[in-house]
Amino acid sequence: MRGRPTIQMVADLAGVSRGTVDRVLNNRPHVNEAVRERVLDAMREIGYVPPARASHTARPPLVLGILLPNWEGQFQAEVEQGIRRACAQLEDSNVQVLRRRCGTDLPQEALELLESMRAEGAAGFAVCTVSDPAVEGWIAARAEEGIPCVTFNSDLPESRRLCFVGQDIYAAGRVAAGLLYKCVSGQGPILATAGNLKFDGHRRRLDGFRDRLAELGFPADQILVRETFNDYETTFRTVQETLGGTPGLRGIYMANLSVSGCCAAVERAGKKGLVHVVCHDINESIRQLIRSGSVDFTIPQDLQQQGYTPLLLLRDHLRRQQLGDGVWFRSRIDILCAENIQDN
Repeated sequence: MRGRPTIQMVADLAGVSRGTVDRVLNNRPHVNEAVRERVLDAMREIGYVPPARASHTARPPLVLGILLPNWEGQFQAEVEQGIRRACAQLEDSNVQVLRRRCGTDLPQEALELLESMRAEGAAGFAVCTVSDPAVEGWIAARAEEGIPCVTFNSDLPESRRLCFVGQDIYAAGRVAAGLLYKCVSGQGPILATAGNLKFDGHRRRLDGFRDRLAELGFPADQILVRETFNDYETTFRTVQETLGGTPGLRGIYMANLSVSGCCAAVERAGKKGLVHVVCHDINESIRQLIRSGSVDFTIPQDLQQQGYTPLLLLRDHLRRQQLGDGVWFRSRIDILCAENIQDN
């Protein structure tokens, strides 16, 4: 490769236009994720350094840490996409991102991983982990030292975190309750499956669901609550056993992942269309389940943005002393069903 690498060289290597390269460099929307990755790979291969990045190299390096839970599937894939987008943009500001993923739900593991990133020089943290006094205490101690933490997806409201990035989980649970109440004509019993009640987000979603049903006069003893830990086999088995032990089950609230496991159990029992299902999030599997009539409604959230925004907020706070209020990205709560799923 002769001469200094240029945008045109990146475009040629990636097989895209100069305009597409510019959109990737400036983190603009409407770029396919596969195309974005191709452009970034091309930049790395030929050693292209954007002018903006070159002007920032004089800044002292900044290290940020992000701690992820042991969730897989859609959460992992979409949050990782957001992290990659953030890392590509943060390179321009001489920011390095350390990434750690918990293998368990044990608070001690989370603390050890946070400490390992701190030892490597992390000056701020993005955190999604179990709600535990020890973890909240660690974050509060860092706040005393001027080291900010941003929580995402599942909050730690008593931790003195800088802010929370994510959907209003409690409100989303209330919306789900209203939808399922109408589906079952206000009659039970119904099953509510939560992922892991050690996480504040999972508890708050379930709290919102139960509180709204109580306001509607739905009997609390008609709500069966089970934890299924976002696992397909556990979800399938739990729903199957509940259907077998509760022949009159009228509805299921999937407050967690593994919606396909739930619907497979319902179909296996011959209850498809008779047992109504309301869930959260959106992916191709859930789209197909809605189109086929296995799921009545879903309430989506932007998981990719939850991986992206905390790191940018930490950069802005540490470098520019900029931050909004204590909650970020509590966007409106959308509802998807068979009638509008084609547009999303």
